[in-house]
Amino acid sequence: MRDVLCDLLAGLEGGTVAVIDLSQPLSERTPVIALPAPFANSAPLSRRDVSRYDERGPDWAWSVLTLGEHTGTHFDAPVHWISGRDGEDVASVPVSRLVGPAVVVDVRAEVAADPGHLLTADRLDAFEAEHGPVPPGAWLLLRTGWSARGDDPAAFLNIGPDGPVSPGPDPGAVRWMLQRRIAGFGTETVGTDAGAAAGFDPPMPAHHLLLGAGAYGLAQLANLDRLPPTGAIVIVAPLRLVDGTGSPARVLALA
Repeated sequence: MRDVLCDLLAGLEGGTVAVIDLSQPLSERTPVIALPAPFANSAPLSRRDVSRYDERGPDWAWSVLTLGEHTGTHFDAPVHWISGRDGEDVASVPVSRLVGPAVVVDVRAEVAADPGHLLTADRLDAFEAEHGPVPPGAWLLLRTGWSARGDDPAAFLNIGPDGPVSPGPDPGAVRWMLQRRIAGFGTETVGTDAGAAAGFDPPMPAHHLLLGAGAYGLAQLANLDRLPPTGAIVIVAPLRLVDGTGSPARVLALA
């Protein structure tokens, strides 16, 4: 083990291993999911100064943040969904499950042609045929190019007359992931489900099936274009939030 860690440190120092930030910047402009009435919504991030090098604190600056657990690049714990209500909160997640191999499925071409493109089990079978089996404990990340919309909240949420239009997995793809015993599934969109997923059976399968089975979700990822299809390592760092259903997270990759 010591040799492995020494090799990793040497790779980081020598530049043969890169640390890649898969997180979106978090600010007052960060898009937040918009649920239709009568459902309640989380407000965007806001902040107020406690002191800023002034009479309230002459030598320091700090702020109070107000934001939802599922704001920006964020982690979904099983208790986020009713199917996982008896499962882990964020603080209970074993840290060993927050580090694992990254498997990146690239559907940019399909999403460019159809923003509501759905990932299917057949597409995942084709990925395995080309790149080899998805290992247990992997983080399966869906590369759609959607993160390029991150600076434009309207384009990022992409809400049309019939609701949001964005890519994601269909129920069969989610069941496929569970058969592979993945640690979690990650997307570039505002949540792990497709925009049309409220009409699926079951509704919102990435939430209902994955979280109900004790797997995890990651949303609003960035820089997936810098990862190979296989061979990178993902490090997920949510807050250790007691009773947390989710948490903003810094997500890193070693590639």
